[in-house]
Amino acid sequence: MTTTIPYRGRAAQRQAERRMRPRRSPARPMLAVIWAGAIAVLYPWWINTIAVETTADWLIGAGRITGLLAGYSTAIVVALMARVPALERRVGSDVVTRWHAMAGRYTIFLILAHIASIVAGYALESGTTFVDQTVSVVLEYPDMIEAAIGTSLLLIVGFVSAGLVRRRMRYETWYYLHLMTYAAVFLAYWHQLSAGTEFVDDPGARAAWYGIYGGTTLLVVWYRFLTPVRLNLRHRLRVEATIEEAPGVVSVVMSGRRLDLLGAQAGQFFRWRFLTKGLRWTANPYSLSAPPHNNRIRITVKAAGDHSAALAGLQPGTRVWAEGPYGALTAARRRRGRGSKVLLIAGGAGITPLRALFETMPARPGDLTLLYRARRHEDLALWGELREIADARGARLLYAVNGPDGARPEISAENLRKVLPDIDSHDAYLCGPPGLAEESYEALREAGVPANRIHHESFEW
Repeated sequence: MTTTIPYRGRAAQRQAERRMRPRRSPARPMLAVIWAGAIAVLYPWWINTIAVETTADWLIGAGRITGLLAGYSTAIVVALMARVPALERRVGSDVVTRWHAMAGRYTIFLILAHIASIVAGYALESGTTFVDQTVSVVLEYPDMIEAAIGTSLLLIVGFVSAGLVRRRMRYETWYYLHLMTYAAVFLAYWHQLSAGTEFVDDPGARAAWYGIYGGTTLLVVWYRFLTPVRLNLRHRLRVEATIEEAPGVVSVVMSGRRLDLLGAQAGQFFRWRFLTKGLRWTANPYSLSAPPHNNRIRITVKAAGDHSAALAGLQPGTRVWAEGPYGALTAARRRRGRGSKVLLIAGGAGITPLRALFETMPARPGDLTLLYRARRHEDLALWGELREIADARGARLLYAVNGPDGARPEISAENLRKVLPDIDSHDAYLCGPPGLAEESYEALREAGVPANRIHHESFEW
């Protein structure tokens, strides 16, 4: 079905080409900086530790080291929640999310090791039991009651973020429980300065700690709160129309002011909050299914849960709160420049960002191919638009659907070579269910496509 977002032709491609400056991902340098910071925060322990002789000394030393590392990694965890554009757009939201999850696991381990070591060391030194020493530390040391509450909240967040638990929870429930991290960090922060040996008599160490946490707080306040407020006050988004594209798939067209200045690129997504009953308290990520066009913008969503299913019932005029743009699945990921060939492989709802890329990806006639995987012909959402784009650009549009007997066509290296004999000279973009992405990645690698020319961004939470 035709929507109110027109095909922009060369205009959209020229705009994408202006932004298409392939840059090296800053992922490795940033990880090196993070690990260097972890080493640096141990310096206060080193200069404040004269000797380690007894078992109690070893335990207390281990507690101090893990405490410093836990405090540092907590700041890293929160900074990675700040949605800093330089990370979200250049490293990729999925990579940042994996970093956040990994740092969270390290933090929980370090916190537990810190508690166990420091309490055991104090208990051994004073000749009391572990339980008695725990009660003494919590009730008698400065700011420790608040720290105990904050630590409990962090452990709860860690528990609900574990894969087996998270997959059994609604996204909305997990999201709001996850926000307890801010309260937990605030409650646990102060005991580090008032009870930490490294900070009590060292103004330099205290200043550094204030800098780490102060900088992290500024990132969160600026990018999680002030930037979205500015965006929404400036662009004033509202629902204009909802259009059924395929069974269970709906496009939401939104209008606003000067949406071409959003800075969004094809392949990126926003987190959307629709200010109506049942939806106003949740913000879910959905990709743009067309490049922004003056005063209109569009997403296309497949019903996969309560939130996505409810979008079909949105009424025109409903106010929209957006945060973004995020994501690095853009033309800038392309490794070989404008003259190279590109293959887009989409499955299910993964057609959304790839439809936008299919329209805007700079390419010569014959150099751009889209392969669309779906169960049935009627599930090929946006097919009319894709054919129009293919005809206008001289691009190849292919589909793979199940046979009448339900047989599933295989995406293999052999089949890819039959369709594209020069497949190894392509950049490939993947978006779809995890199984399809994994199958396609393995087939592309077997067909000779280098790993650094296979681009994929996961939207799993």
